[in-house]
Amino acid sequence: MTQPVSDEQQTNTPVICTAGVDGVVVRFADTLSEAANRAALAFRAAVEAAQWGGVQETSSSLVSTFLRVDPLVVDHDVLVKDLRTLLNSRDWYAAGLPEGRRLWRIPAVFGTDLAPQLAQAAAQAGMSEDEAVASLTATRLRVQTIGFAPGQPYLGTLPDAWDIPRQSQLTARVPEGALAVAIRQLVLFSVPTPTGWHHVAQTAMRLFQPEAPDPFLLRAGDEVQLTPTTPEKLHQMRRDPKGGATVTVIG
Repeated sequence: MTQPVSDEQQTNTPVICTAGVDGVVVRFADTLSEAANRAALAFRAAVEAAQWGGVQETSSSLVSTFLRVDPLVVDHDVLVKDLRTLLNSRDWYAAGLPEGRRLWRIPAVFGTDLAPQLAQAAAQAGMSEDEAVASLTATRLRVQTIGFAPGQPYLGTLPDAWDIPRQSQLTARVPEGALAVAIRQLVLFSVPTPTGWHHVAQTAMRLFQPEAPDPFLLRAGDEVQLTPTTPEKLHQMRRDPKGGATVTVIG
């Protein structure tokens, strides 16, 4: 996973790359920064708004925008020319974020036996457990990308103190809805999985709902604010597919 760097370290030079016979990637950086993530999100929205013929799908990673195209419809050289023209039309690193973004306020239990690595992660960040919870709940986080598993968001960027390494050994399994921290990011797990990240909190969210019209609950560009709750209340929230979260349109 790409690690965040300061905007001062960022080299603002987009690169267009071919990805197989039907893909093009526009990469805004080699390492994560707020500006590069903003650029990837904003540029993807602009490509979709342009409605170029033959562009079948778009997605964004932490620092890139991907286009899947029909090579029988799209001339590669023409597409690259169009992409360069769009890239040159504005400063994507300072562009506004896409419209339709939402703020999710997500209840989470920090620590206890539901999230047993809070103390370990807090110590690495140079904080007490209470200070760690205060820091994690004070920071409004962006869904930087969806990846690794269906509907799974990477959230950031956390303050510098949370630039802690992954564990040297894997945790055999964290449950669906687990929140884990490392390298100034939080991962909110959509499925039970092994991980090397530190399991510091637990939510009741069902991030991947294949039966729903929109199976991914969160979208890249959304924002998240964590709110502490109790294990008893979290248990009750499991009846709600959103895990007790509230959502407001912000952009």
